[in-house]
Amino acid sequence: MRAVLKWALRAIATLILAVVVIGFWKREEITRLWAVNNLFAEDRIVANFSNMERAFLTVEVPRGDGPVSDLPRGPDAMMPEGLNGWIDRRAATSLLVLKGGEIVHESYFLGTQAEDRRIGWSMAKSLLSVLFGILLEEGKIGALDDQVTQYAPQLKHSAYDGSSILNVLQMTSGVSFDEDYLDYNSDINRMGRVLALGGTMDGFAASLTHRDAEPGARWHYVSIDTHVLGMVIRGATGRDLPTLLSEKVIIPLGFEQSPYYLADGNGVAFALGGLNLTTRDYARFGMMAEQMGRYGPTQIAPKSWLDISTQATAPTKPGSTGYGYQWWIPKGDNTGEFYARGIYGQYIYIDRLSDVVIVATSADRRFRERGVNDENIAMFRAIAASL
Repeated sequence: MRAVLKWALRAIATLILAVVVIGFWKREEITRLWAVNNLFAEDRIVANFSNMERAFLTVEVPRGDGPVSDLPRGPDAMMPEGLNGWIDRRAATSLLVLKGGEIVHESYFLGTQAEDRRIGWSMAKSLLSVLFGILLEEGKIGALDDQVTQYAPQLKHSAYDGSSILNVLQMTSGVSFDEDYLDYNSDINRMGRVLALGGTMDGFAASLTHRDAEPGARWHYVSIDTHVLGMVIRGATGRDLPTLLSEKVIIPLGFEQSPYYLADGNGVAFALGGLNLTTRDYARFGMMAEQMGRYGPTQIAPKSWLDISTQATAPTKPGSTGYGYQWWIPKGDNTGEFYARGIYGQYIYIDRLSDVVIVATSADRRFRERGVNDENIAMFRAIAASL
């Protein structure tokens, strides 16, 4: 009996030791997974959105050693009635308004600071769109009708086999993908765990094998489409996204701080939603887009690309919000209006006719409720109209 007890105790001790060793070995992965599972918790979300490097692997997007471009300050503008209530309802963390290229309003909330590099989530898609247009003009990418597998052969035999570049730019790939952020087992949340645990995003994209529709047949917002655009860029150029974005966009814009991307276990940038910038640097990018690719004396991106990519060319439902090449177009009389948007209330809103750029960042846990996006666009329009 003593011998049996002794062996049982040894077995238990060995099991405990194994758990401790595995826990130590996987400590970083376990810590990241815990952080991801608590990323949107009410008492953590604001701090998390300004410190995403605590939860994920990252890769820097160098700003270079050039001077910071000037964002001149104009006279403080009178903001529209109801703004303070909107800020509270939407858990805003920053609001910056440019009129005629001058800052006429800048404020930060909930303990955030101007120096914070904030996660923009899907606003990163619009920055990638600009980079894509530059590379297309340079001839690095042949044509929008090219198949994505021409540049990303890993996607052969996946749901993306047969999709053109235009299909993924417009979110008409037809790939089955559940983007319900509130469902733990949705595709978007499975993807988040792959990222947090150091998996491969390329492998995740290649593992998708089901379609809801044929490529080009219907519009369906699928974030992983943007990762495929990143795969096309890397395949076409043989270079990584952070280096290209730095060289073609960030350095010419004269950012205040080097942005960073969230990254997977292979160091591949999380192209569809992993960029972290200061609010002012989001504004610099927005001003370049508002000026049809020009920033100061420099034409950074092709004017023709900024024109076509910000038009509602995707086959969205009549009367709904429009979509272009990784940019949103608001409902209604929207000539010259378009915007980048990220989950939890991140926006770069642009009104070319009014010469207005508005950056708003938030930690809005109610962002999915009916009418919230319409309310936000209405507030941005009210701000533009008040200037």
